[in-house]
Amino acid sequence: MHNYLEIYYFIDKFNLKELSNIKRKINIVFRDYSKKKKLNEILKTKTFCKKKGFKLYLANNLKLAVKLGLDGMYLPAFNQCEKYHNLSIYKNFKIIGSAHNIKEIRIKEGQNCEKIFISPIFKTKKNKKFLGTVKFNLLAKNTKKKVISLGGINTKNLKKIRLTKSKGIASISWIKKNGLN
Repeated sequence: MHNYLEIYYFIDKFNLKELSNIKRKINIVFRDYSKKKKLNEILKTKTFCKKKGFKLYLANNLKLAVKLGLDGMYLPAFNQCEKYHNLSIYKNFKIIGSAHNIKEIRIKEGQNCEKIFISPIFKTKKNKKFLGTVKFNLLAKNTKKKVISLGGINTKNLKKIRLTKSKGIASISWIKKNGLN
């Protein structure tokens, strides 16, 4: 694993066994798009992250992220609301978001995202269209924000991340499958 990369792990439920396999400091993004909010699971995740020294971001719910004192909020590409651009929240609260093209990158900049996840960099099972390293870099050149690569990252293509302007990686299935030692 490249030690210089920031690592973001997307989860949608608290799983102690799964999270305990992670042996290095990472950032957790809790995605909860269900109608019934998983407050209890978010609180368990927060407690776990505090003990381990992980940062915890909540997807798409500013009020709850602030109320629970989380490290920040994640804005998915489909969230194009501009109401996040002029917020004054507590000092260390970060807003991060994802984008797939230049238009969405501009929206994330307008939402005051500190880091932008550009995806998908590699082919995934769900998405046959992907950027590759060259198109990823062309998109990354369009912003002064830090960019994180997301989508299709695995052991075989991890070294290709070094060819990009990416400051980190984000994953769901690869980290879940392999853990991080």
